[in-house]
Amino acid sequence: MSVAAHLISSHLPTIKQLQCFLAVAHELNFRRAAERLSMTQPPLTRQVQSLEDLLGQPLFSRTTHEVMLTDAGRALVAKAEAILTALNSLKQPAAVRPRIGLTRTLNFELMAPLNRQLASFHASDEMEMPSMTSAQLMQSLAKNSLDLILTGEKGPEAETLVQYTWVYREPLLLAMPSTHPASLAGEKVALEALADLPLFWFARSANPQFYDKCERYFATLSVTLKRIREPDDSLLMLSHIARGKGFALMPQSKCTFNQTGLCYRPLTESAARQLTIDVYAAIRANEKNAAVLNALSVLSQSADHDAHPHSSD
Repeated sequence: MSVAAHLISSHLPTIKQLQCFLAVAHELNFRRAAERLSMTQPPLTRQVQSLEDLLGQPLFSRTTHEVMLTDAGRALVAKAEAILTALNSLKQPAAVRPRIGLTRTLNFELMAPLNRQLASFHASDEMEMPSMTSAQLMQSLAKNSLDLILTGEKGPEAETLVQYTWVYREPLLLAMPSTHPASLAGEKVALEALADLPLFWFARSANPQFYDKCERYFATLSVTLKRIREPDDSLLMLSHIARGKGFALMPQSKCTFNQTGLCYRPLTESAARQLTIDVYAAIRANEKNAAVLNALSVLSQSADHDAHPHSSD
């Protein structure tokens, strides 16, 4: 009882102080440690300084070029990790949910098979699945701020770092002027029929795998497609298309904006087979979290494997 009374009345280090200390101890850089904790550097520095004042000894030696642990700091690392590990074990495992990120290139609410599975991983009022570019999603996965990501096309990351699983194939539609003769001639439109209009196109660096897939098909056409730079604002691009200024290839799930002069048309069968977006779920290759592995398994099992891309894609 006397021990409990002593602990209750003592001025002890806070959990936040220990977390900040460990982040700096692992990074040996205050800026990177702050980024890891999603906070700015000044409050991180204050937390570490408060901990040093409480313990009565410096934990880091700092110069303008480097940060190093002192002997006291090195001794505290193992103790702090043990304390936080014990505290973490108090959490209920059932409350752990995978942190999922989605590519903003696609509208998953209109992709029924995936949307049903994503909804099953989170209660609707607890869903927190940020939409980012594929590059941002991959960075978040590497930094351990996301557990599973859904991205368009399989990236070039080494299999030792990322495990990819194919889950869905998204068709592309043509966004084109409704007054163009090709939109009136039939339900399906060949790219050659739009050779008089420029294609709104993106830089290869934005998605090299998807870019190369499309370019391989473009090279088989009997005409050369003219290209113009795709605006950052997709609504601006669609407004240009409605005025007859060009056409675009868009994921079917993103073809929801309506405007006078604008229409969406399916591609001919030969083009539709090759011009698609293959959606992959990706996790860290060394992932051990059962909830994350289960989410990946569920997404994989719900996929239409008859449409799985061949290795030559």
